[in-house]
Amino acid sequence: MKVAYITDDIYLEHDPGIAHPESKERLKAINKAIEPLQGKFIKKSPVWVSKEILQMVHSPEHVQTIIEASEYGTAIDSDTICSRNSYKAAVKAVGAGIIAVNGIKNGEFERAFCAVRPPGHHATPTQAMGFCLFNNIAITAKYAQSMGYEKVMIIDFDVHHGNGTQDTFYEDNTVFYFSSHQAFAYPGTGAESDRGRGKAEGYTANFLVMPDSGDDELLDIYENDLPSFVGDFDPDIILVSAGYDLHESDPLAQLNVTTEGIRKIVRSILDSAEVPFIFFLEGGYDVDALGRNVKVTLEEMLL
Repeated sequence: MKVAYITDDIYLEHDPGIAHPESKERLKAINKAIEPLQGKFIKKSPVWVSKEILQMVHSPEHVQTIIEASEYGTAIDSDTICSRNSYKAAVKAVGAGIIAVNGIKNGEFERAFCAVRPPGHHATPTQAMGFCLFNNIAITAKYAQSMGYEKVMIIDFDVHHGNGTQDTFYEDNTVFYFSSHQAFAYPGTGAESDRGRGKAEGYTANFLVMPDSGDDELLDIYENDLPSFVGDFDPDIILVSAGYDLHESDPLAQLNVTTEGIRKIVRSILDSAEVPFIFFLEGGYDVDALGRNVKVTLEEMLL
């Protein structure tokens, strides 16, 4: 299987401040951990995207807020902080998804892993939050549709609910949003009763797992529940919000999923359909575990 690994050193220049969990050390640890796989995947660099691409999801005011916060190195909120190069990093985080779609469309590769910072799935069309500036995966979904992938499925296994992604597509029956996340955790959204609205009712599926849940509970969702949703929706492409903060080591959550459990989750996702896949790095804040967990993800993607 031809797999692209898409990243850029500009992501190291997004600096939300000393002791912030979403640090550049995360990406450094990933790049070190995957060194044994060098030569097995295609390395690609992201592109700088236009404001028009960003505005496929975000309001012009939202984009301008990020530009100004980066220019002055100010905080959006207590968790979401910009430095001088944050806008550049965030634009190229989106640009990784664009390169992934283009490469798949051109037949260069079938799967891609976008090792990006800042993450994206909490960013709503009008608000940056939860460490996220632009919603990388949501914009990529819209772009993929513009390139002919009409039905897009987004699968989100980050321990925190991707409220921004859900908000973006809550009334859109061409994008299916499937999420598993820890109950009673940030940002407090993603109830199982949230199923979409209007013509899109039934096109959002949320699975809450209790604190201290582990491999068995998560694998039950991905091995037994996911396949029927994928089969019924029959997507043209699947995008994955790969948040590794569900791991047992993570300091910001309370699940007990092992690295082998993550491998099996990824395997279940990849086995759910014979379509292109694009994975986006979201959370994961124990840096050593993060490296190992991305490595097993890439190993499964290469099979």
